[in-house]
Amino acid sequence: MNRLTTPQGTFELARFPEHPRDPFQAWDAADTYLLQELADPETGPVDLSGTVAVVGDRWGALATALAAHRPVQIGDSYLGRRATLANLARNGLDRDAVGLLSSRDTPPDRIDVLLVRVPKSLAFLEDQLHRVAPAVHADTVVIGTGMVKEIHTSTLKLFERIIGPTRTSLAVRKARLIFATPDPSLPRTPSPWPYRYELPADVGPASGRTVVNHAGIFCADRLDIGTRFFLKHLPARGGAARIVDLGCGNGVLGLSATLADPGAHITFVDESYGAVASAEETFRAGAPDGAEADFLVGDGLTDLAPGSVDLVLNNPPFHSHLATTDATARAMFTGARTALRQGGELWVVGNRHLSYHTHLRRIFGNCTTVAGDPKFVVLRAVKR
Repeated sequence: MNRLTTPQGTFELARFPEHPRDPFQAWDAADTYLLQELADPETGPVDLSGTVAVVGDRWGALATALAAHRPVQIGDSYLGRRATLANLARNGLDRDAVGLLSSRDTPPDRIDVLLVRVPKSLAFLEDQLHRVAPAVHADTVVIGTGMVKEIHTSTLKLFERIIGPTRTSLAVRKARLIFATPDPSLPRTPSPWPYRYELPADVGPASGRTVVNHAGIFCADRLDIGTRFFLKHLPARGGAARIVDLGCGNGVLGLSATLADPGAHITFVDESYGAVASAEETFRAGAPDGAEADFLVGDGLTDLAPGSVDLVLNNPPFHSHLATTDATARAMFTGARTALRQGGELWVVGNRHLSYHTHLRRIFGNCTTVAGDPKFVVLRAVKR
């Protein structure tokens, strides 16, 4: 936990789930730069008496600092939402002070101040700007913020095309602000997302099936090479197994599993609202009649009963926003061991250099290599 001091006050903040040795803060210079701009007396403090919408607030730092103005937070991350609620509580703020909307929810009808934390995914930014644009009016104050390495010409062009004339600030502590002036004459076109494509013919049971990707999903316009490799080496099972596609993304792994074993019950889990929506649409488009599935937005497998799962399929992320970390993978492996029955199996694909086998041996006491190539490896761990 760390203390953030801003013109709006001083706040104790942490990411979620909170870990005492987490090396990452719940905010960065882009967040503080924006909060300072909102209160800057030289430019005139921004009037926050109307509807304030905060898009992409990663761990609730912006929403917590602005809680007195009852903002609406629009985000894709379940963990980000939980962090916001926890940060409000630890600072003695009413949890209802911030309206919480997912990236799939309908935005407010009118937005008077639009604050955008620039995401890693340009596609997600495009989708969210399209979704909020109808609520923006000529007098709406629109300010984006991000680290310099996150803001590119393509970022500014999106604001320009969807919102209106756009300029940037000077860089401060490697952060930059984006100022967009709403142009009511711009056409309000719908978001081009979700994107659909057909799987190639050499990836097992799911070959030729349609994949649905909402904006922001990893490798949204094509099948990523790690998943492609995994699809060729999934376990062959039979019977009414309980299978989890953990960190499901667009749900391709779970779809392939249900096509290979129509009697299985598949649970798709991801912390991204857009990912779970993608997985559900992918499943509905390609699963056989009568196939059963659940779709959960949550923190890994914490919502599943211990010892209730036969097989977990996992292609874990190794980034948290721009930071490289194996913390998410380790948490997924530990959660999988708890959720699995005795004899249940976790199958993982990962870049060879990530050395997931060391974590799996420590957590499960065993790990075998199912398949590998120069870049990827498929690993199997069994709960004894």
